[in-house]
Amino acid sequence: MSEFYEINIAGCTRRLKKFSVSDKMDIAAFILFGDVEITEKSAEALLAKCPEFDVILTPEAKSIPLAYEMSRQCGKKYVVARKGVKVYMGSAISVSERSITTQSEQRLYLGEDDIADIKGKRVLIVDDVISTGESLKAVETLTEQAGGIIAGKCAVLAEGGAKDRNDIIFLEPLPLFFK
Repeated sequence: MSEFYEINIAGCTRRLKKFSVSDKMDIAAFILFGDVEITEKSAEALLAKCPEFDVILTPEAKSIPLAYEMSRQCGKKYVVARKGVKVYMGSAISVSERSITTQSEQRLYLGEDDIADIKGKRVLIVDDVISTGESLKAVETLTEQAGGIIAGKCAVLAEGGAKDRNDIIFLEPLPLFFK
C-alpha cells in the first residue's frame, strides 16, 4: 500500500501522508496549517456552496485557518469552540466529544461572549474534515445550547462514510484505507 494518497481539492493537488489509527485502518492526514493556497481556495469554494448564515462556528484547532479565511472572504464573524476554558470566557458551556484523530475524550467550550455572538443567529459550522461526525455533533450541541440556529455544516473533506451523508456540504471525499 502506498504511504501517500493524492487528492485534488479546489484546484489544488496534494499528497497526503497515511497514518495508522488502528491495526486495521489507516487515514490520509489532511492538515490545513501552513497551506495558505488550499485554505484560501477551499474557503472560496465552500462559501459558494453554503446557505445564508450570520456567524461561523468551528472547533479548535485544525479548522481555525479555514474559518478565519471564510470569515475574511464573506465579512462575517467566526467563533472558535475551545478545547479548554480561559479566564476571559466567563460562564462557559461545554460538551464532550471523541474524534477519530483524538486518542481520548475531550471537551469543547463556548464562553459568554461566544454565546452572545451565536444566540438567535444562523450558524454555519465549519470543519476541515468530517469523519465519524463526533466533533460535528459536539459543535451542533454547543450551537443549540447557545441558542443558535444551525444554517449548515461544511468541511473541506468528508472521510469514509461521511461522504454519504446528506446533511453536510464538502468539497471532496477522502477514503479510509483498510489493511
